[in-house]
Amino acid sequence: MTETTRSLDKIDRNILRQLQANGRLSNVDLARLVNLSPTPCLERVRRLEKSGYITGYAARLSPSKLEAGLTVFVQITLDRTTSDIFEHFKQAVQQEPGIAECHMVAGGFDYLLKVRTRDMESFRHFLGDVINPLPGVISTATYVAMETVKEGDAVPV
Repeated sequence: MTETTRSLDKIDRNILRQLQANGRLSNVDLARLVNLSPTPCLERVRRLEKSGYITGYAARLSPSKLEAGLTVFVQITLDRTTSDIFEHFKQAVQQEPGIAECHMVAGGFDYLLKVRTRDMESFRHFLGDVINPLPGVISTATYVAMETVKEGDAVPV
């Protein structure tokens, strides 16, 4: 167990679980759920924010209602695996709002992208206009998600 993990007690972990499940909880409701009074609860939340355990709050949106119902995963292979190519690629990806996620991976390719688009035609244009011109891209492989079985960014607490 690391020093960082050791500094969280049972109440801190419960606060993190509750806020991860519902980031819109009022401090009064959160305090009730974790068996604290509101002032110490708020102090703990602020400490968790300041120390980087809580990095932000967000709403979960419906991709299909926002014309982004098609989820596609794209394997990216770069022409060279040098630090300058990696850096140029990362900078370009971070500027592209159509790429929902990007992960450097170990294995037979370099990066895995998660892309959301309206439909297959939109994705084909996105692949040609955005992904293929990214710095260093030599090849791609595309996997279309037929059904989302589980999704989210919940972290085990």
